[in-house]
Amino acid sequence: MIGFLRAIVIWAVVGAVAYFVLRIYARSLRREALEREWDAAPKGDAVAREAFIDKGMAEYEGSLRNRLLVIIFVLPFIAIAVLLYLVNYA
Repeated sequence: MIGFLRAIVIWAVVGAVAYFVLRIYARSLRREALEREWDAAPKGDAVAREAFIDKGMAEYEGSLRNRLLVIIFVLPFIAIAVLLYLVNYA
């Protein structure tokens, strides 16, 4: 039982690290895309550029793509729960 709990804790830490690394990477890709979009057709000064990028990043935070990254953290625990159920009760 202790070995199982240790594996769960390690899996949680690895999942959390993977989630945060992928989240940072995805945010940087989106920010670069917004910067390229602005640079292709500038519509004002540096302040307007930052406002455009900030607005785009705020929209990205609420997007489905950003929320799907949570699957990286949750899916392994669901898989473990299903396997435990199937092995013990099915």
